[in-house]
Amino acid sequence: MAMAATVSATRFPAVAAGALRGLRWRCSPPDHHALLFSKRPGPVSLNHRRRFVAPSALHKADVQAKDEGQPETLDYRVFFLDGSGKKISPWHDVPLRLGDGVFNFVVEIPKETSAKMEVATDEPYTPIKQDTKKGKLRYYPYNINWNYGLLPQTWEDPSFANTEVEGALGDNDPVDVVEIGERQAKIGEILKVKPLAALAMIDEGELDWKIVAISLDDPRASLVNDADDVEKHFPGTLTAIRDWFRDYKIPDGKPANRFGLGNKAANKDYALKVITETNESWAKLMKRSVPAGELSLV
Repeated sequence: MAMAATVSATRFPAVAAGALRGLRWRCSPPDHHALLFSKRPGPVSLNHRRRFVAPSALHKADVQAKDEGQPETLDYRVFFLDGSGKKISPWHDVPLRLGDGVFNFVVEIPKETSAKMEVATDEPYTPIKQDTKKGKLRYYPYNINWNYGLLPQTWEDPSFANTEVEGALGDNDPVDVVEIGERQAKIGEILKVKPLAALAMIDEGELDWKIVAISLDDPRASLVNDADDVEKHFPGTLTAIRDWFRDYKIPDGKPANRFGLGNKAANKDYALKVITETNESWAKLMKRSVPAGELSLV
């Protein structure tokens, strides 16, 4: 996820180093854990493609997110632990699919915050960290209005030129998710979501997919099953997401991002196709069928 670096007044409240946050993929985390950030500023089966599932994927075990270091510092990390306390990767070890068109979504950035958090794809166990530029912590120029993060076990292959999106190459990251539910999630939380639409963002020539999804625990989740439903029950949201990601680099003096596919959100079927294709790319990466470069596959 290539993001701009503009410092905001938003800052973290203090959080005790090493605090554990118990997470289950099928339930919400405990309410006692404080948010890391202040508040300013079904469905279609693609049976024509084989699905890859990592042999080491954890399907039923509990997962904990453990803070190491202090928020708003260069060495701050959020690691993920399995039920035995062993470190796992939120990118490689959390399963993508839960069945019935439901997917796991790992929250990196809670809605209404501006700190640019991301999975460290080049570090062992790929913990979540705050991104940096020239040694300084990175912030969006304004709050992001939705929960933001990644789909585990996906990868946008930088050697693959997508002919449907101007021949753009993948951005070498997991696929991004924009979750439109009303609740502010917590960093490191794993939500069950259903995809609704896809936006093909082109960032400096790289294809950076944004999958629009909703958490199953949202009160309006049952009302939305495709892009048209989002327009009906969340009017203006797809346009707002596109415009936010189009413009967020402008305050930093950079040009606006562009979008393929006619500058519009593709429907759920297309979003599922993107997920399947990028899951297959991730499988090739894990099998060392394509060069990993500096990516951590631990």
